[in-house]
Amino acid sequence: MSRPPSFAPPPGARAHSLRTARGEFAVVEAPVAGGVDPKGTALLLPGFTGSKEDFNPLHVPLAARGYRTVAVDGRGQYESDGPVADESAYAQDELAKDVLAQAEAVGAPVHLVGHSLGGQIARAAVLLDPSPFLSLTLMSSGPAQISGSQQQRVKLLRDALAVMSMAEVWDAIQAMEPPEETDTGGELDSGLDDRDDLRRRWLGNKPAQLIATGRQLCAEPDRVAELAAVPLPFHVLSGSHDDTWPVPLLDRMAVRLGARRTVIPGAEHSPNTDRPLETARAFADFWDSAGENR
Repeated sequence: MSRPPSFAPPPGARAHSLRTARGEFAVVEAPVAGGVDPKGTALLLPGFTGSKEDFNPLHVPLAARGYRTVAVDGRGQYESDGPVADESAYAQDELAKDVLAQAEAVGAPVHLVGHSLGGQIARAAVLLDPSPFLSLTLMSSGPAQISGSQQQRVKLLRDALAVMSMAEVWDAIQAMEPPEETDTGGELDSGLDDRDDLRRRWLGNKPAQLIATGRQLCAEPDRVAELAAVPLPFHVLSGSHDDTWPVPLLDRMAVRLGARRTVIPGAEHSPNTDRPLETARAFADFWDSAGENR
């Protein structure tokens, strides 16, 4: 199980509100390290029940490689506002349009990274308009719907959200082992502060967002062939074990995309927190090569 991220921005990074043509979004942004030649900007999209803080371990090593990084809470996710009950605001197409606006606001073109659900949203954004992007990295994010066992757990979560408050659902989640894709901190090894932070993050999510995106995870069609037709460099990165999308499925997706394939040994569904230095190195190596090939 992944170690929970620190919720404090790392050295040199700052949390702020990003103004876009589609509203304001909470971000953690880190500039290129002092004395390092800038190479580009990366926009980082977290997964289901996750947040921008999931990328905190990556900012410093990526800054040292010359990359400015902007991790964002999506609409209705943690510190970004959104409707409480209107699920239509969280249709995948709407979330993809948000990503296009975020890329414009941070200064396109950017390297785009999506973790898990964020990868599906990133893919949808690229399919709407690839022009703001230099590359696409899908981290622990598969070709279509999540595995059957994870679908069952997401459905339980959606059913609970329909009849319980967010606080009640949090308490129920703590009483059982959460699925990888919906990990809200069931197993912690770093103290009360982490649990308080994770609870605060959970309560910041809008129920309609969780219900709508949970449904998307369970019904996402395979759009790999459509994505492969887009003239962008692709990268498929995962841990060596993943219960949400089996690793062999990710291997096959990478072949279909003609993508660079990276497997991080010892990591599971969240390489960004399981093995952050190795993950940051793989990102930067890919972005370097994508820049050289333009």
